Amino acid sequence: MAARLKIKYRDEVAPALRKEFGYSSPMAVPRIAMVKLNIGLGEATQNARLMDGAVAELGAIAGQRPVITRARKSIAAFKLREGMPIGCAVTLRGERMYEFLDRLINIALPRVRDFRGISPKAFDGRGNYTLGLKEHSIFPEVDYSKVDKMKGMNVTFVTTAPTDAECLSLLRRMGMPLRT
Repeated sequence: MAARLKIKYRDEVAPALRKEFGYSSPMAVPRIAMVKLNIGLGEATQNARLMDGAVAELGAIAGQRPVITRARKSIAAFKLREGMPIGCAVTLRGERMYEFLDRLINIALPRVRDFRGISPKAFDGRGNYTLGLKEHSIFPEVDYSKVDKMKGMNVTFVTTAPTDAECLSLLRRMGMPLRT
């Protein structure tokens, strides 16, 4: 069974984008290539147990095991040594990506306190969008009683769109609640 958003993209979004931007080939229509989730934990240098909780929680949210990111170089002012764990990240593609997007758009984002839509200004100039979340506990997969510390996370949507306007149109048509 294909994911709901994948079917929506194929049946509604792609034809609408092709008509809106006048693409001659169906392969030129922008699509979401991957979604990257990242939790940065600078405090993990002092408390190593924070990393175990972050890995477990990000794994539950993403549905696959995250990779632990390590410091590239030592910084004495931050008491950081090269190779120390400072975060964890996951890259989602295919079915898992569409399932995560569906949960993010329909379940998690409406649970954000005082939610008025996400900012349409967080594009990088190359057709990618990064969303910063202050609390990872908006996802229903995270057991709130086992969370030792609230963690923020970044969600990056990597698209094949060449411009920000095309990416904005793609995300809006996929159902992303963008602020006007």
